[in-house]
Amino acid sequence: MTDSQNETISTIQIDETMTVGTLAEKLMIPVTKLIAELMKNGVMATVNERIDFDTAQIIVDELGLGVKLEHASEDDTSLAKHRTSRKQAGKNGQVRPPVVAVMGHVDHGKTSLLDAIRESDTAKGEAGGITQHISAYQVTHGDRQITFLDTPGHEAFAALREHGAQLTDLVIIVVAADDGIKPQTLEAIRFAKKADVKIIVAINKIDKEGADQNRVKQQLSENDLMPEEWGGDTIIVPVSAKTKEGMPALLDMVLLVADVEELKADIDVPAAGLVIEAHMEKGRGPIVTALVEAGVLRQGQYVVAGTTYGKVRTLESTNSKALQEAGPSTPVVISGFRELPEFGDEFRVVATEKLARTTVADRARGQSRTTASGISTSGQLMQVINRNIKLQELPVIIKADVKGSVTSVIDSLKTLENEEVSIRVIGSGVGNINETDLHLAHSGNAVIYGFNVQMPPTIKRQAGRDKVRVRLFSIIYELIEDAKGELSNLLAPEIVETELGRLVVKGVFKTTKTEVICGGEVSKGKLTAPALARIRRGKETIGEAEVMTVQKGPQEVKEAVEGDMCGLQLKTESKIELEEGDHIELFTRETVARKL
Repeated sequence: MTDSQNETISTIQIDETMTVGTLAEKLMIPVTKLIAELMKNGVMATVNERIDFDTAQIIVDELGLGVKLEHASEDDTSLAKHRTSRKQAGKNGQVRPPVVAVMGHVDHGKTSLLDAIRESDTAKGEAGGITQHISAYQVTHGDRQITFLDTPGHEAFAALREHGAQLTDLVIIVVAADDGIKPQTLEAIRFAKKADVKIIVAINKIDKEGADQNRVKQQLSENDLMPEEWGGDTIIVPVSAKTKEGMPALLDMVLLVADVEELKADIDVPAAGLVIEAHMEKGRGPIVTALVEAGVLRQGQYVVAGTTYGKVRTLESTNSKALQEAGPSTPVVISGFRELPEFGDEFRVVATEKLARTTVADRARGQSRTTASGISTSGQLMQVINRNIKLQELPVIIKADVKGSVTSVIDSLKTLENEEVSIRVIGSGVGNINETDLHLAHSGNAVIYGFNVQMPPTIKRQAGRDKVRVRLFSIIYELIEDAKGELSNLLAPEIVETELGRLVVKGVFKTTKTEVICGGEVSKGKLTAPALARIRRGKETIGEAEVMTVQKGPQEVKEAVEGDMCGLQLKTESKIELEEGDHIELFTRETVARKL
C-alpha cells in the first residue's frame, strides 16, 4: 500500500470484540489475508472466530495499513458514560445531593477529614493507616445532604480511586500543608479531570509545624489548578481535620458548587446505580454496597447487577439504619442477591423475578459465547510474537474481604509482570480461605494470597499437611512485596563474569585431547587457580578451558601477578591447538539472583 493510500484512510470504529470476517470487511481487505497474518503470528482463527480490540490493532499494525482503530461510539458501557447519562435528568428531574469523592496522597488525612465531618473514628481502625476500600457516607449540613466517598490512598488502589472519581460530581483533593503535592495527588487530579468533575482542594494539617499553604498553592498552579485568589477558578479551603477548623467552610463550598452545577436526577424511572463493594457475610449471604444514581430503590424490588440478581431483602444506610427506600445519590447496603456482583457493575430494578432471571441468563449466554468463540487477547498475541522468550508464570489464588479488593489486588499484581515473568490467577473470590482453595492451590502449585481474610484452624492444618503456601495480609503493599519476591525467584539468574588476568603464551609443552600445559608472561592482573580461561588468537576466541594449576618453575603457586613468568595447566573438553602468541584470559563466572 502506498503512502498516498495510507493518507486517505480514516479512523475505523470497531466493537470491543468482533469476528475476523467483520474486521476484514471494515478494513476492506480479503479475509484470507487477515487470517494469514493472524496465523503468521501464531493465532489460529477462522472467519467466524472473534478477536479483541487490542489484538485487532496489533494485527493492523503488522499489516502496515496505517489504520487507527477506535472503540465504536455506540459502546456506552464505561463508567464515565453511565455517569454522564445519570447527570442528564429529564424534565421531571429533581434536585439531588452531590456525590463527593475525597482523594489524595496516602497519609495526607483523607479519612481523618471525613471522620471530622461525620464525627467518627475510622482512621485508627484501618490497617497501616490506609483506607483499604471505597467507603460511602451521607452527612447533613444545615438542612441539606451530601454523599461522601472515601477512596484508598495507596498506589495499589489506583483502580478503586479511578472508580471513585467516575462515580462523583465533585472531588475534594486533600493535600497536607506540611508535605505538598505527591504522586498520588497528581494521580487523583488526573482521575478527576478525566471524569470531568469539579475539583475543590482542601489543604489539610494547617495547624502542623512546617505547614506552608503558599507552597501548596504554587504547586497546584503548576499543575493547572490555579487558586481563585490568584485569578484562577480552583476553590481552595484550608482545614484541619484535627481541630475541625475550616470544616463548615468546606461543606459550604461543596453545596455552592452543587448549586452551580444544578445536579438533578429522575425519580420516576426504575432505580439504577453502581455497585461500590460486595462481600459475603455470615448468616446474611452476599452483601452489596451500592450508590443509587436514578429512581427510587425500595425494599422487596428485584434488582439485576452483572450476571446475578436478587430481591432486596434488606435495605440499609451505610451506618446500618433500616431504610424503606433510597433516592438518587444515596449510598445503600443491600442484601438478597443470589451471588456477589462484580465491583463496578451497574444495577437496575426490573419488574419481576422472571425478567431478572431472563436478563441474567441472556448475559451469561453472551459471556459464554464470547469465551467459546476463541477470543485472542493482545497479551496472548504479544507472547506469541515474542515467543523466543520463555515466560515463567506464578500461579496464584486471590481471596479478599470484598470484590473491590479482589480487583485491586489482581490489578496490582499484574503491574509486576514483565517479558520474563507473569502472574496467572487460577482462582479468586470473596471470603475466608477454604478447602476448595487448598485443593485448587495444591493441584495448580499456586500461592494463596489472602487480603483481610482469615484461615480457620482446620484449613491451616490441612495447608500444612499438603504443603500449600498461604500468605495472609491486611496491608496491600506488604502483599505486593511478597509477590514481587516470589516472581524474583522465577527470574533466570544473571551470569556475571569477573576478569582476573591475562597471559601471553611463550611456549606450549603438552597438548592432548583433554589437557594443555603452557607457559608465558602475565600481561595484566593476577592469575589464580581454579579459574576459567578463554583462549584468544587475535580477535577470535578459539576455545574455553578450566585452569587446574599455576606454576612458577617446578613449584605450584597460589598466584602469579603482572610481569611474572609462569606456567598453566588447562583442562579442556576438546583438543585445542595452542600456539605461541595466543592470549589466555582468566576469569570467574558466577550466577547472581535477580530482583524485580
